[in-house]
This record gives sequence, C-alpha cells and structure tokens, in this order.
Amino acid sequence: MRTSSHQPAPRPWLAAAAVRVTRWMAGLIAECNEAQRRLTALRMAPDMYITDSDRAPDTYAEFLFRTSGWLRHEPSARGRGRAG
Repeated sequence: MRTSSHQPAPRPWLAAAAVRVTRWMAGLIAECNEAQRRLTALRMAPDMYITDSDRAPDTYAEFLFRTSGWLRHEPSARGRGRAG
C-alpha cells in the first residue's frame, strides 16, 4: 500500500499577483494622500480669502501675508526625472 501526502503545487503567479495588487494599492493610497495634502494647502492659502487675489500686493506687508501660507515646493531634479 502506498501512502502519499498530497501537497498543492506552489503557485508563483499567485504570489506575484498579490505583490502587484499590494503595490498598486500602496500607490493609490500615496496618491490620494498627496492630493489631500495639496487640496488642504490650497484651501488654507491666504489668497483664497482675499477679494482681489489675482492682483499684485500693494505693500510689502501684504506680500508677506500672502506668502505666509504653505508654499508648493518643486520636486528635486531626481524626482522630476522619475516623473517624466
């Protein structure tokens, strides 16, 4: 009599698919986080509450007030290279 313990064959494609889905979800969450951060920065900017925000500031004090909020920073050269 022969006894065999049946073990399922490993499925490397299933593990690879799980890794792809996990990376996709992580990227989606990171993108949503960045969008929420940018939206918050834009909504909290002093220019949102000035009636003539497209007009240049009249005084240096007004200029300092307008730039007192969060400023958008450009990505580094290394970061711009990856995005393009």
